[in-house]
Amino acid sequence: MSRILKTLGRTKTEFQAWFPDVIPDKRKKIKSPQEIVYPEDDGKPMAENTEQFNQITKIKDELEILFANNSDVFIAGDLLWYPQEGDNKTCLAPDVMVAFGRPKGFRSSYLQWKEGNIPPQVVFEILSPSNTKKEMRSKLNFYEKYGVEEYYIYDPDNVTFRGQIRFQERLREIDNIQGWKSPSLNVRFELTDEELLIIRADGRKFMNALEREHLANMNAAKERQKADANLKQERKIASAILKQERRRIEILEAKLKEAGLPLDEI
Repeated sequence: MSRILKTLGRTKTEFQAWFPDVIPDKRKKIKSPQEIVYPEDDGKPMAENTEQFNQITKIKDELEILFANNSDVFIAGDLLWYPQEGDNKTCLAPDVMVAFGRPKGFRSSYLQWKEGNIPPQVVFEILSPSNTKKEMRSKLNFYEKYGVEEYYIYDPDNVTFRGQIRFQERLREIDNIQGWKSPSLNVRFELTDEELLIIRADGRKFMNALEREHLANMNAAKERQKADANLKQERKIASAILKQERRRIEILEAKLKEAGLPLDEI
């Protein structure tokens, strides 16, 4: 082979580039899809401040509660999503994502080809001060390319909210987001001067853990008050019945005495 290369006036490297099957390059080893490692961490923090973290966990936890009885809705926060097998560079970790048609359960990352090739249909991004326009355009392009149907962006610092919905293979801006109802989640979005409200079909708004605990304590206190009131009412009724019976007995005793009948013989 070396004589042929010398005759042709070519190097081994050049020949390998032209005919890799004839002279394989021992320095290069092509990994099979099974050998490719898909990192579970992108090295970025889940949140940059407490408000961003609170919003992420509130939305993620409330969606878990909302779909608790549906075993085929997978919900995750800050989980790396790899849309293409064999490509461990193309990935993104949405702040919150929802995949309908996928079972609940543990995952270290979302490998789409192992999920029936179903992409997350709904994603949320909670903005932090470091997010740039370039970064957000890149995220939008990623979500648009790989199949997201609803994409929502909330900026808690500036209290702004935007959304995109898929139409004819593109994610299109939702013009009137105030009062918008998500087709997939069946929740409504209301933006006040202070915060974003996400309201369930039953009218209850999304809450964080502290708010849920406070509500649970209030409801428990109301139930105790209701139980105490019912008990007092039952005791009042029982007392009234007892008084009536005593009065009836007194009247009966008086009539017997008037008739001259000894009570101890009755």
